[in-house]
Amino acid sequence: MIKGLFSFLSIFLIVVFYYSQDFILQIPKGFPEPIIPTESELTVSRVELGKKLFFDNIMSRDSTLSCASCHMPEFAFTDRRTKGIGIRNQLVSRNTPTLTNIVYSDKFLLDGVNPSLETQIMVPIHEKNEFDFHILLIAERMKKDPEYILLSREAYDSEPTPYVITNSIAAFERTLLSGNSSFDKYNFQEQEEALSASAKRGLSLFEDKLYCSQCHSGFNFTNYALENNGLYLNYQDSGRFRMTGVDKDLSLFKVPTLRNIAVTYPYMHDGSIDNLEDVIKHYESGGMNHINKSRIIKPFSLSLQ
Repeated sequence: MIKGLFSFLSIFLIVVFYYSQDFILQIPKGFPEPIIPTESELTVSRVELGKKLFFDNIMSRDSTLSCASCHMPEFAFTDRRTKGIGIRNQLVSRNTPTLTNIVYSDKFLLDGVNPSLETQIMVPIHEKNEFDFHILLIAERMKKDPEYILLSREAYDSEPTPYVITNSIAAFERTLLSGNSSFDKYNFQEQEEALSASAKRGLSLFEDKLYCSQCHSGFNFTNYALENNGLYLNYQDSGRFRMTGVDKDLSLFKVPTLRNIAVTYPYMHDGSIDNLEDVIKHYESGGMNHINKSRIIKPFSLSLQ
């Protein structure tokens, strides 16, 4: 009996030790060390809890949707829809952005109005056309599941609460790193053969002859700024203006990363452009003369080649 008790306690202590361990991010070569808030330090248990919640339909009022319903791993955590589809098949107002490398962002939602990843997680939960639910009710559902109770205690020494929900999902999302592409092998690992001759010509255009890299810069191909790209003369979506009410913020949106761009179509904040060729044609035209259009965007001419 005593030996059995010691055996149980040993296994219990091993499990507790494992789940309390720091989660080690595998940072791709060429990427900087991300800044993670002290109160959001990554541990194995926090990431595991956040992952479980991310893929669980417990998040929506009618238990039909999870975070992964729109942020699908196979599409670089997008959904390939023009705009997201929420509860009761309601249309979300914007295209679903990727979550890859979100750990490096300092502002959230497509118009950058949310200041932290933790608070951003509240938005789809409470939006009527997304999860149409309340975070307190999600916590109550979790309290009926022994696995959630155990994970919450291991991760935060707490029963399921709104804090546990937002922080654990944020912890999981911070692990979604994407690198080691052909460009990375060429640029950061000095593998000359990693890019084709055609791709190298495209890189030269992208970096030197056009203005692409002035906004889509750095290791993640974004300067994290808010810009208007002249998609429309009059936007149905007011962008950052909806929070600030300042005219210079009218229809400004975050410059998106170009990581995994081949699989995250359709493009733009409203999913209005289906393919990369048409994206390039938009910029080639110089865009519409919206009052806040970026000064960087000017027309140019490219041959098909």
